Amino acid sequence: MVYKIDPEIDRHYIEEFRQKPIGAHSPGLQRLLNTMRHDPSGKQVVLVCKRPFEEWVLGLMPVDRREPIAIEDGPVFTDIEEAEWEVFRRRWRLLTGESINRPLRD
Repeated sequence: MVYKIDPEIDRHYIEEFRQKPIGAHSPGLQRLLNTMRHDPSGKQVVLVCKRPFEEWVLGLMPVDRREPIAIEDGPVFTDIEEAEWEVFRRRWRLLTGESINRPLRD
């Protein structure tokens, strides 16, 4: 049985992830992240490190893994947590149709 994200039930995990994008997560958030990391289309929004520990950009993993990752023109992230938050927001929108219009930090 494949888990499907239900925005009404799973929405509270958004704040948990926003507070701690990296590190150990609750079992419920981990289930949600595992689901978000698998796109049945084969495409996947991913982080690409441009400079170790300094710069990350977003890319789109192709269906055919022999093809190169399509790198977006921007933005360039200098904070890994900001980059992870943007990936989370995009995957949430893709899987639920809902946008998360909130920055990582207030």
